[in-house]
Formats: sequence, structure tokens, C-alpha cells
Amino acid sequence: MANASLRSDESLVHVIFPDGSSADFPYIWLRDNDPAGFHPQTQERIADLTAIPLDVTPDKIDTTDTTLTIWWQGEKTVSTFDLNWLSAHRPGQYAADPARTGFTHWRKDLGAAGVPRAQADAILNSDQALQDWLVQTQKYGLSIVEGLADSTEAGMEVARRIGFLRETNFGLTFEVQSKPNPNNLAYTPIALPLHTDLTNQELPPGFQFLHCLANEAMGGGSLFCDGYAIAEDLRGADPEAFSLLSTVSIPFRFHDQDTDIRNRKQVINLDEDGEIIEICFNAHLADILDLAPDLMTRYYRAYRRFMVLTRSVDYLVTLKLKAGEMVVFDNRRVLHGREAFDPQTGFRHLHGCYIDRGEFESRLRLLAR
Repeated sequence: MANASLRSDESLVHVIFPDGSSADFPYIWLRDNDPAGFHPQTQERIADLTAIPLDVTPDKIDTTDTTLTIWWQGEKTVSTFDLNWLSAHRPGQYAADPARTGFTHWRKDLGAAGVPRAQADAILNSDQALQDWLVQTQKYGLSIVEGLADSTEAGMEVARRIGFLRETNFGLTFEVQSKPNPNNLAYTPIALPLHTDLTNQELPPGFQFLHCLANEAMGGGSLFCDGYAIAEDLRGADPEAFSLLSTVSIPFRFHDQDTDIRNRKQVINLDEDGEIIEICFNAHLADILDLAPDLMTRYYRAYRRFMVLTRSVDYLVTLKLKAGEMVVFDNRRVLHGREAFDPQTGFRHLHGCYIDRGEFESRLRLLAR
């Protein structure tokens, strides 16, 4: 049996749920979240918070096994809440979110064999296979899709099972191959140290899709490391370096004859609970550091320490993509790079695109329904 009581001295309603658990709900929160204050179809808020006094007070309350009803003083408004809804939205705790899968940190012991794999046909034809793949891809930040057709559309078709593609100054999609007059190091055959893409953007792209159409040249192995694992290890081993990299922003810039896109980022980004939620690291796009002289030397030490860790074999997973495989990774977590290759020994061609994290997480929530 549910029960509720007014605690006027604290301006809240104390609710005891049928399972014996309890929670406190401030008066203003209950009035603001009156179910009648949401549009019945869109579920967007239509109530006006400025029309509600901050000292709003219940006149009386009543409970059943399934509902809490509140009559408000000085108003004709009567609010009725479903107890299951209240239990799921207890102040002080995050609401359940199917997109919050948690993260599995990994280092070199994951190995190429440990990278999650899925079949393109299954992803395209089964929502359950799609959901399973998305969960594994988010947990590890990295996966490989096998069995793609020999077409640039094949990888995009898989990506669009998640949501719409993110367009950048490189286009809706991009070709990773050696070409004359490159405007990006990815379009050369030289080695690329581990990095995240487009740190110069206001919002760097989320998940990256690289579909291998050909990889016949000598060299050209793909390199990956878990930036979250590196950052967590740095937090434990060198708290000062971690603090500097997570609180001090530095400039990043990409510019060619058509664009000049700049932004400032912390290398390590945290949420309000101190959890790592993003890595922005690209030594090639780092602009001239403009920090104050008394901070500059300390920052360089921290920045270089992080860079050294990205080069360590302790974190490195190396694999060579085959035609028909597509690697998918969280560009704001997993650093990627490439061994040098010799274009004279064979053709190497990857077709790429991006999907933002918001689209990825939205698809997880819809599939969980």
C-alpha cells in the first residue's frame, strides 16, 4: 500500500511506494511536472513555470495503490501522478536510460581478435542484431562490420540504419586514399599517429565509419587505442597532468583555401560527476598554444605525457582491414591512426562517414522500446 505525507518544513511530499521504498518530492517540482502541463501527443512542456509561485503549497494530498493526487492551495489545479512514473523520476537520481550502456575500458590485451564484430546483413535485416551491435560498439567504442558489398553505398547503408549522416567541410562522406595536392594528412601515404578527428569543430563528429574497399598496399595497418583508458590511467599516475588537460582549453584549427575552422577544447572532458566523456586530441590540428607563460611549461609537460601514452604499445590494438570490412568507432573516445603504406605496391581505399552520438543514442533508446 502506498502512503504519502506532507513535510511543510521542508516543502516536500514524502512518498512511500508499495514496494516499501520511499522518496522525497519538492512541492515546486511536483507542480512543475503536473502531467496536465505536457502536450498529450508531443509530450513537450506547455505549462509556464513563471506562472507558478516558488512557494507553491499543497492544500491536501491523497494516495491509492497507483496514484498520488495533490490539491494546490489557492488554485483550482489538481495534479494526479502515476506512482510508477514518480518512482522512475525520483529527484536525486538519473532516470533509466537505455543509451547508458556503460563503458568497457580496454588496452593492448583486447587485441584485434577481441574487437566486437557483426555481420552487415544481420544489421540491415534484424533490429535485434542492430541493437546488439550498437550496445557492443558503445561499450567498447570500437567494432568491425563484416560482409559489406564492394560499393561505397554499402557502408552508408549500415550507418543510416542508425540515423542521418553528419556533414563536415570534407563533405557528407570522404575518401581515404593517397591523392595529389592533399588538404589533409589522411590523403597521403605517411604514418598517422593516434588522434581523434576534427577537434577544430565546435562539436567533433561522434561515431566514424571507415569502409575498406581495397587494402592491397604494403603497410597501412589501422591503429586504435581507448582514450578513456589512457585518461583514467593518467588520472591515477599523474593527477596534476590530468587536472591541466581536463580544465585548460587549447586552440585547434583546420584551414585550407576554402575553410578556416577553429575552436578551443580540453583534451580530456568530464561530466559534472567527474566521469570522462570525451577525448579531443589531434597533434596535427593543434594550433599555436596561447597559454600564459606561467602555465605554458606545466601544460606542455602534461600534454606531452598524454601524447607519450598514446604511442605506448600498452594501449595499442593494430589490425589490417580487409575489403568488405568496416571499422566503426567513437571518434570522441577512441583514438585512431595508420601505419605508413607504399602506394606503389597496391591500392588502398577507405570510404568514410560520421554519425553524431545523439543519433546513435536515440537509436538505442528506440530499439529498447
